[in-house]
Amino acid sequence: MAASPIRFAILGSNGQLGGDFCRQLNGPVAALTRAQADLTNGDQLRQTLQDVRPEVVINCAAYNLVDRAEHEPEAALAVNAWGVRQLALVCRDLGCVLVHFSTDYVYGLEDGRQTPYRETDAPGPVSVYGLSKLAGEYVVRSLCPKHFVVRTCGLYGAWGRGGKGGNFVETMLRLGLAGKPLRVVHDQVCTPSYSADVAALTMELLQTDRFGLYHITNAGSCSWYEFAQSIFDQANISADLTPISSAQYGAPARRPAYSVLETKKIDGFLRTPRPWKEALGAYLQERSHPDRFRE
Repeated sequence: MAASPIRFAILGSNGQLGGDFCRQLNGPVAALTRAQADLTNGDQLRQTLQDVRPEVVINCAAYNLVDRAEHEPEAALAVNAWGVRQLALVCRDLGCVLVHFSTDYVYGLEDGRQTPYRETDAPGPVSVYGLSKLAGEYVVRSLCPKHFVVRTCGLYGAWGRGGKGGNFVETMLRLGLAGKPLRVVHDQVCTPSYSADVAALTMELLQTDRFGLYHITNAGSCSWYEFAQSIFDQANISADLTPISSAQYGAPARRPAYSVLETKKIDGFLRTPRPWKEALGAYLQERSHPDRFRE
């Protein structure tokens, strides 16, 4: 007898966001790693999902090496655009709901922006990574009728290490405790978002049939320098921290100067996102429990 279909399949389950979904979801979950469901291997991806037969596919997998993408655009597009296209086709054919995560980096072209971006505002990426993620949004929205495309921002979380080997909070804590001089950009403004909060709000969204494009982040905004200051203040660390400009930092990929995402679309039917400082405090509290982490 064939196995019964499961409720959820999580792609990228060993990353920060994927790990939080695995922890929070109720019911049978297939936690799929890249070895089991590689977005660049369409045949394997289709076979795996046909075998699993999920009702909902949550895609937390991505090429997220922002600077490296400038030098290897084909690799970024292979995962974030063409791989996501294959996933959208499979989910359409299987009748699955597809939850796909995107990024604030689909914005940035609008110089002088000072007000949060709405879902209806025109995107304009300024990096290969942002371009590849925007292409992935479009293929999901055009090919898979039952979809939630969720843009989020500045993710950090406790579960897993992901492709980038950690997160901004952990990097700041490690270098701050080591007494290393730190230079952090002050002219890039966004909303740091705790992956556990993003997962929880997305799960609430999944209880509806309001398919479409959404922004889900914590509330408020800050520069990366202000975020670092708050990390050290809340962790009671005296750090050698200096603000610098993006030009001084000299990253290969351009970042948006302002990429705060408005979340008013979810008001009224999802709970209000908590402020980013409060979420950071919760993360710092939670990370103090070793059993919260996985190797």
